[in-house]
Amino acid sequence: METFESVGSPALWGGFIAFVIAMLALDLGVFHRKAHVVKFKEALGWSAVWISLALLFNVGVWWKFGPEPGMQFLTGYLIEKSLSVDNIFVFVVIFSALRIPALYQHRVLFWGILSALVLRAVMIFAGVAMLERFHWLIYVFGGFLILTGVKLFLQRNKEEHPEDGWMMRFARRTIPSTNTFDGHHFFTKEAGRWLATPLFMALLLVEASDVIFALDSIPAIFAVTRDPFIVFTSNIFAILGLRSMFFLLAGAVEKFSYLKVGLAGVLVFVGAKMAVVDFVKIPPALSLAVIATMLGASIVASLIKNRNAPATTPAQRELAEAPKA
Repeated sequence: METFESVGSPALWGGFIAFVIAMLALDLGVFHRKAHVVKFKEALGWSAVWISLALLFNVGVWWKFGPEPGMQFLTGYLIEKSLSVDNIFVFVVIFSALRIPALYQHRVLFWGILSALVLRAVMIFAGVAMLERFHWLIYVFGGFLILTGVKLFLQRNKEEHPEDGWMMRFARRTIPSTNTFDGHHFFTKEAGRWLATPLFMALLLVEASDVIFALDSIPAIFAVTRDPFIVFTSNIFAILGLRSMFFLLAGAVEKFSYLKVGLAGVLVFVGAKMAVVDFVKIPPALSLAVIATMLGASIVASLIKNRNAPATTPAQRELAEAPKA
């Protein structure tokens, strides 16, 4: 049975968890105590805060434990951060389909991501335990990531409809609900009955989508390191910054038309790395360079495509779409 050592001492684990709880309490209890629409400037500021904290933590890991764990954290954080962008595509669809007002979207994401932190912690420790006991699962995870990457590439232009999925149909059949909003509340009382509001339904979909994405992202980081502390902290830092990144990119996410191609390439690369881990050792620095190059190339290609796309006004689009005589 393989055993994975962790660089994190009990004090470090406790300190990191206390830091996460404190930041979440500060976020909801102080800065977002009152519901408001998160503007671009605020989202940009919070994104800068979360990324700066992650990089500062990375410097601490590098200084205390050496360059290899530091490189592993940075690579893992980059993987998780890039894959979480795919969540944003789905969140945009969920809020649009359920007509969630911008005023309450932060509340839904806060509680959705809070539960996601707990679920991901469980999945990470379960994954570490499974790999310690059954080393051959590393090949299964690698193959799964390769297939997921290929599927993402083939379905890169497919529209998402999570509001029509099996979970939403099941929830609507089993949970008494209403289409009426009651402010920021997840439940409301009508005719003496407690009913779930559209906010709660959106919360269910946000949580379900995160679990689905975690099935890709957590095995992906195991291709970089199997140190539980590095896996956990890089994953959590990426998730903590997801809400601010949503409000920062939600309006422009469709402009990154080649991003899913880059994400597909990352999944195939890390899957292949897991599949050959016992035969070929790929240095952490090389992994970071390959992943960063794939993501950077997909973003640059998207920006070039948008720059070269012909600009059209609403009147021009109407004329183009009008039936020809």
